[in-house]
Amino acid sequence: MELPWVLLALAGMGAAADLARLPYVPRVPPTALLGKVTASTFALERPRCVFDGHADASDAVWLAVAFANASAAFRNPLSRADVPRYKQLPTARSYMTLETAAAAYSCSAPSPAVLRVGDDTACRDQGRQDPCNGPLPSPGPYRVKFLLMGCRGPKAETRWSEPILLRRAVSPSTIDPAPARRGSAVVVIASILASLGAVLATAVLGALGAKVWGSLCHPGLGTDAFIRRSYRTHHIPPARPQPLPPGCSHAGWDCEDERPQKPRGALA
Repeated sequence: MELPWVLLALAGMGAAADLARLPYVPRVPPTALLGKVTASTFALERPRCVFDGHADASDAVWLAVAFANASAAFRNPLSRADVPRYKQLPTARSYMTLETAAAAYSCSAPSPAVLRVGDDTACRDQGRQDPCNGPLPSPGPYRVKFLLMGCRGPKAETRWSEPILLRRAVSPSTIDPAPARRGSAVVVIASILASLGAVLATAVLGALGAKVWGSLCHPGLGTDAFIRRSYRTHHIPPARPQPLPPGCSHAGWDCEDERPQKPRGALA
């Protein structure tokens, strides 16, 4: 009963002795990247040109993910059948994922610049036993390394990364509904801007009110137009004298003869 375990251990020691240890250290991209580290995922630089000279066409590259305090206890699997699965992470404290053909990481292969760990949200509900890249269950921290495996087991591995700590989700109960207090300088600036806005609004409303009031007082004509216009009355000629009746020479004469009438009471 002990012999199979001894042979397995010896095979593992032989594979470990032949394992090439590469100086490459996986890392999160240092450049700005949307969603570089979230509450359940993180991005990694793609290890291009790392396995050239070590990989054959049939080899595959895996990513080993472990809690930072469990990375020292991680043991490389001897075959694909021994690869630790994503669902074993809570108990085994590690798993392997992102199985990729080694040719995809060669210098000449066109490929994306980054890999995303924990990006497959369907892993939680799937019952399949295939390696899965499911969301990480806690902030960690985590360490990762790349492992090159052939048909006879591991062939090369990188170094472990530095600890990667994910973002912590904020509980709704810890969110303060009250707005944050503003500094005194911010309050002063806000007051000045509000005062200037009120003065400007008053001036605009005053100008509009004066214009409207002027149009109501003088509909159709402006005040200046009314003052500048002048009006003259029409000339009325004097009345002409009425013609005397026939037989009268002029006013004051008797109309029956041409002698003037003496006024009554006058001496002869």
